[in-house]
Amino acid sequence: MEKLHRITGVQKGTIAASLGIRPGDLLVQLNHETIEDIFDYRFLMKDTSVHLLIRTAEDGRDVSFHVEKEEDEDLGLVFENGFMDCYRSCSNKCIFCFIDQNPPGMRKTLYFKDDDSRLSFLQGNYVTLTNMSDHDIDRIIRYKLSPINISFHTTNPELRCEMLHNRFAGEALKKVQRFVDAGISMNGQIVLCKGINDGKELERSIRDLSEYIPHLESVSIVPVGITKYREGLHPLEPFEKEDAKAVIKTVAGFQKLFYEKYGTHFIHASDEFYLLAGEELPAGDTYDQYPQLENGVGMLRLLLDEFDEAVTEMKRKRFAFRKKEVSVVTGFLAYDHIKLLCEKLMQHLPKLTIHVYAIRNDFFGEKITVSGLLTGQDICRQLEGKPLGSTMFLPENILKNGEDLLLDDMRISDLERTLQVKTDIVKSSGWDFVHQIGGVYLYE
Repeated sequence: MEKLHRITGVQKGTIAASLGIRPGDLLVQLNHETIEDIFDYRFLMKDTSVHLLIRTAEDGRDVSFHVEKEEDEDLGLVFENGFMDCYRSCSNKCIFCFIDQNPPGMRKTLYFKDDDSRLSFLQGNYVTLTNMSDHDIDRIIRYKLSPINISFHTTNPELRCEMLHNRFAGEALKKVQRFVDAGISMNGQIVLCKGINDGKELERSIRDLSEYIPHLESVSIVPVGITKYREGLHPLEPFEKEDAKAVIKTVAGFQKLFYEKYGTHFIHASDEFYLLAGEELPAGDTYDQYPQLENGVGMLRLLLDEFDEAVTEMKRKRFAFRKKEVSVVTGFLAYDHIKLLCEKLMQHLPKLTIHVYAIRNDFFGEKITVSGLLTGQDICRQLEGKPLGSTMFLPENILKNGEDLLLDDMRISDLERTLQVKTDIVKSSGWDFVHQIGGVYLYE
């Protein structure tokens, strides 16, 4: 079946420009193969000898080009769709789906449920395997795409069907073995729902998943997010302090076992569980070099350790520090830790004043306490009239990836205009925390 890809740009000084390929032309084939998406294109482009079939916009003729090039050298083509295909939507009706808990009136993209194995490799998204065909698995194996991130939730086939509301969800777990046999590395996650896949079910899942070590490199356990928009949805209960302690105890027991047997801790509870339980975060070496930072696993521990390193470096250097007043925004969950870091920083920099504000999530509901789900309107409403200093700092995860956009479509410029304060972003690094908030240059 013919699949065409429209070229919207040709970079100057590239092979494509020298061939006379123009915007509006269509890529028909590459090395005599139809291109399904960006993975086909990248894989075939690694060859030093490339055959192109281009359909010209001018007269619709198919023109062949044979190109000799360096390995991995790009042709300089820019396509209408950088992914070169449509994203695949999720076919499940998960009882814990956060998207189903979004309020009405948000931008359209926030209601799109993806379950695309290609996004797992490109962007780190987690897939359930229910939307993955044998053809998809063949391509992952052919192109050696690793790691693939998988949402397991449970290894009990019947329970998985219930949780994902998909009668094929249990059978889909068998696809993992194909990845194992092909040497494809994976990471996994379990969204934990109180009274459903926790307790004995969680223990069963951890034992079952450990059979895939070392190809399955890590599994994270994250608590289900519950917003105030759950009318008509499956009833879910939030985790309380004692529940979180029980999860941590289970994880610690398995970590000890797996480390002795495999040299890896393998299973990790997200930071949320430790903060909810009021327990100390594990040491940095427990996180096996942090394979799941984006899933909120070890992010706070890494921040604390890097902060201490940065402060040590700061004390070693000599610099002139002017009087400065700033503010830092965070969610309720990490507030105590962020406030402690700011207090330590002020101790070392006596001319520095930091106001730390925990923002209540009125938009999604008070049960949502992470900073990554804060909205501009909640920040503006709760900080109006408060002392903010010369700059207000927001955590990096508050913005949509690569865009100056919060969840409620407010931009940094909107915050600055409403609160009349310069606003900046702090990356999730202890070094950046000290450098940006403290205004101390630490890098060589």
